[in-house]
Amino acid sequence: MCIAILLLAAAPAAGAQSIYKCTKAGQVEYTDHPCRSGKTELIHQASDSEIIDQYLDLGQDALARNYADSHHLEVLYKELLEARRQKQQAEAQQQADYDKQRDADARQQALIDAAAYRGRLEGENDALRQQNAQYLDQQTQPVYGDAFPYWGAMPPYWNRGHDHDHDGTHHPPPKPVFHPCASLAGGRVRC
Repeated sequence: MCIAILLLAAAPAAGAQSIYKCTKAGQVEYTDHPCRSGKTELIHQASDSEIIDQYLDLGQDALARNYADSHHLEVLYKELLEARRQKQQAEAQQQADYDKQRDADARQQALIDAAAYRGRLEGENDALRQQNAQYLDQQTQPVYGDAFPYWGAMPPYWNRGHDHDHDGTHHPPPKPVFHPCASLAGGRVRC
């Protein structure tokens, strides 16, 4: 029984032929033609539309046309041909719609990715601008402490209590001289 089901399922692939079950001496055989001897049972009778459809499925339009002409089935042939054309058009339209939707989805995803990338770059640029503003602010501040290269003179404690020369004249301590810092590559500062 399983073989009969398999043969029925494979019938369109076999050219939409009729299927016969032949029994000879207890042996069962399935063929596409009646048995020569023994018991013959018709399992599947292929219809004209199945046969023409099968030829069209296989791309054998000339054989489908010849079969239709030889069996006087020109109207059936034209109907099946038109149904096939409409089916192919529907499939082509469905594929075109799918391709169009896929392209639209890809464009939308590209826009989303570009916006995310642009936002990330803007965030990084804002952070760098703030960092640069802090560096510039630090560079405009005078440097205090014992680092005398920034003051242009020796620190005042070197001369503490000695604000006058040997001749006894009084001199005020030197005023600090401000030396601005310059930015170098890599975020380094030179003062």
